[in-house]
Amino acid sequence: MAHSSEGLTAGLQQAVPRGRSRLAPHVVDLRSDTVTRPCAAMRSAMARAAVGDDDYGEDPTVNELQHLAAGTLGMEEALFVPTATMANLIAVMCHCQRRGAQVILGRDSHLHVYEHGGIAQVAGVHSQALPDLPDGTFDLELLELTVREAHGSRYHPRPELVCLENTHSSAGGRVLPLAYLQQVRGLADRYGLQVHMDGARLMNAAVAQNIEPARITQHCDSVSLCFSKGLGAPAGAVLAGRKDFVAEAWRMRKLLGGGMRQAGVLAAAALVGLEHMGVTLQRDHDNAWCFAEGVQELNSPLCSVNLTAVETNIVMVNISGGCISPAELCEHLQAVSEEELATTGHAVSVLLFPWSAHTVRAVWHCDISAHDTELAKKKLEFVARKCQEKPTLGLHPTPPSARGA
Repeated sequence: MAHSSEGLTAGLQQAVPRGRSRLAPHVVDLRSDTVTRPCAAMRSAMARAAVGDDDYGEDPTVNELQHLAAGTLGMEEALFVPTATMANLIAVMCHCQRRGAQVILGRDSHLHVYEHGGIAQVAGVHSQALPDLPDGTFDLELLELTVREAHGSRYHPRPELVCLENTHSSAGGRVLPLAYLQQVRGLADRYGLQVHMDGARLMNAAVAQNIEPARITQHCDSVSLCFSKGLGAPAGAVLAGRKDFVAEAWRMRKLLGGGMRQAGVLAAAALVGLEHMGVTLQRDHDNAWCFAEGVQELNSPLCSVNLTAVETNIVMVNISGGCISPAELCEHLQAVSEEELATTGHAVSVLLFPWSAHTVRAVWHCDISAHDTELAKKKLEFVARKCQEKPTLGLHPTPPSARGA
């Protein structure tokens, strides 16, 4: 990619001689809460986990996790699965058992955009994507109109399921209001629809609203929960719902991947994550808010944050002015230089995600401390100042090559 940005790049990332350990950067990885590594308590629990053949229902650690997760989510039972993507696919397959049935979901939802169309490829289910509002909700009038039109037509696919996402990733970790969930539940009941919640970051929503997760999920027929995001486990998710639903979900898991066998080594890490989630997630939210306020305090024409949209652990930084693209900003935040060390006293590499043509995403997680957050703020301040010193570089925004969880 050719840009006339050599001057700025040289200022931000000078050649560093090999062996200069004082420039070994301190890395602050804010790309996603999926980058966490299992803590010492998780590794210890994994090493000593009691295990058995989960396919026979004989893994005691998996059984403990499923029982705890079901109770936490206010559901009758829960099923441990490798990923939340699989949990969402299984949910759709169980709720929509007729090929050609329709699921209504958000146009920017994770299930619609980032799960490779599994509900179409595997389940034969048709998606009706509605526009997501900035807060991650649907326009309820449009939702009802969509359902009513389908029910009154011989030509439309029949809707059977509404899928919600909480927190809503593409909206910046927004939390769905309880009143909204109650309204969706009422609409679904009027038309005989089921409601599934992609709750990959559901615990973030519960902490943000200071309520038990079951208060949220009472409006849903099923819910997925990811352990490898805010809860810090290396892998795993659960799908929870009624007893008969979970029995069918077990069959779908078998279809999609076979038996989990001695999965207790993974379930043990998830149990540790659940145990400490309240303190961990609140700290993540506080650090995200601190960073967002720091961006606003910069008062830089380069970047800004809508503070009213910062509700959990995700901060969307808006890039304006046209002097630099999100991808280029991420490159400069990752780079380290002699000048940075002399100016700030630190060599810090901050990893962010170029989310869109005008937005960079930062996500807090259990591996990021308050000190890390302060270092990230200082690095952004340094980069923003350097960019303002080079206002006529002729840089052009470029869309990101990838987005994700």
